[in-house]
Amino acid sequence: MNPAAERDGLARLPSPSPRRAVRPGTYRSRGLTAALAAGAVALAGCTSGTVADTRSGSEEGPLDAALQFTAVEPDALTGLAEETLPDDYAVPVEAEYPVIPNADALNERLAEALDQRIGTFTAVTPSAKGFESDWEIAAAADGIVGVRLAWTEQDAKGEHTGYETHWYDAGTGRAAYSTELLAGQEQLEALNELVLAQLEGEEVADGALQPVLGLYDSMAFNDDGDLVVEFDAGQLAPKNEERVAAVIESADAAPLLSDLGTRAQEASQEATEGFTLDEAVEGGGEGLPVPGRMEDWTEGVDCTQADTKCVALTFDDGPGARTPDLLDTLAEYDAPATFFQTGRTIDKYPETVRRAYAEGHEIGNHTINHPDLTTLDEAGVRDELAPVNERIRRETGSVPVLMRPPYGATDDTVAEVSADLGLAQILWNVDTEDWKDRDAEIVAERAIEGAEPGAIILMHDIHGTTVDAVPAILEELTDQGYTFATVSQMLGETEPGESYYSRGRPTLPPESGPDA
Repeated sequence: MNPAAERDGLARLPSPSPRRAVRPGTYRSRGLTAALAAGAVALAGCTSGTVADTRSGSEEGPLDAALQFTAVEPDALTGLAEETLPDDYAVPVEAEYPVIPNADALNERLAEALDQRIGTFTAVTPSAKGFESDWEIAAAADGIVGVRLAWTEQDAKGEHTGYETHWYDAGTGRAAYSTELLAGQEQLEALNELVLAQLEGEEVADGALQPVLGLYDSMAFNDDGDLVVEFDAGQLAPKNEERVAAVIESADAAPLLSDLGTRAQEASQEATEGFTLDEAVEGGGEGLPVPGRMEDWTEGVDCTQADTKCVALTFDDGPGARTPDLLDTLAEYDAPATFFQTGRTIDKYPETVRRAYAEGHEIGNHTINHPDLTTLDEAGVRDELAPVNERIRRETGSVPVLMRPPYGATDDTVAEVSADLGLAQILWNVDTEDWKDRDAEIVAERAIEGAEPGAIILMHDIHGTTVDAVPAILEELTDQGYTFATVSQMLGETEPGESYYSRGRPTLPPESGPDA
């Protein structure tokens, strides 16, 4: 495919007024190539529900320019080439990305992003049939480059579209995520509120919009310098079969932007011809915390201090229907917790996964189907753990570093697979047995009596009685001077594959309950 030819003649359209959030139109079949050729490279669509051809016009009218990223002709970048990922995945793949001279970090990021995206798709979708992707240049001027990747995933249910946009700053030689257009986590949270207001009236699941990297991974600017935020099809609600986008006017976006964001906004407004990048300064620019990646921004506690009594509350098998109530209670006490989640419940309550992560809680892996892992061979253990890593990555933008083996059952094979997947095994030294005694008072009493500095307390947020027990646990342990921490905050750096029961002293493995 000749990318320049595919994109030739894409018209710049006058900006409609007023600004609004619009669910774009549909496109089908050989997904992106057809859409790109139809002038839908920005996939912004039109309010009528069909894709318009910006080159020749259509009965439905032109695409909404406010919802389109600026698009730079590839031949305006001197020496730009195109690479294709090798087709050696579990499903047929046609995945292309640009290679820009002197932008090695960006080129590597794009290849890695596509590889991860394909891996996530095939890991979480048993009926995966194929994957196709294409790209466009969203900006290229003054040492700034933006590249938007767009793809179609094909499975037994049809086609699903998705997008990522990555940025490059020649001054530092760094590739940047879309959220790095913003000055920090506080600014991402402010943007999230603006987007939420714009999408009022759209079909958005309650709590689905959260200020996390997994959602805000595709942002750029339109021809007026407004910030355009786009979401994958189905990402905000199952009924969202097409892309959903919002436009934040330039004046509202400006206070939220980082220096990179301001320069990217300016670059998006400049004409590009014969663009080249100077070779990056070696060792230039250390990365700052990435907005939306909560491990970069969540304030930790120092559990190594002798006068700090840390305890880790952990919840298995969720998220459940009442996990949002639990999150409300934890927020009241400013108490971070660790949630070990199963693939089946992540799929049922993805918005709760995002919310828990966005509020500073740790998300761990608890397998797809909750089997006794010691009854499985190496491939079986991997099949239970690897897809959950990818599900969590899909919802949050981050990969877990902790797992909890169901029933506390582990052996050398489980340890080896966990190590290979970068997962430490987290067990416990306080079992509330809430699966057996569905009584909030009893559960609270066991958690409080078992608490000690460094304790890891086992509970399950799928049980309403456990959710009801947590206020009493938080109140009493707070009165006793305990500090609540996630498992990673309490243990510090963990070794993949190793087992941990508590902090400070080794204990015998816990007796396993049927729902652990």
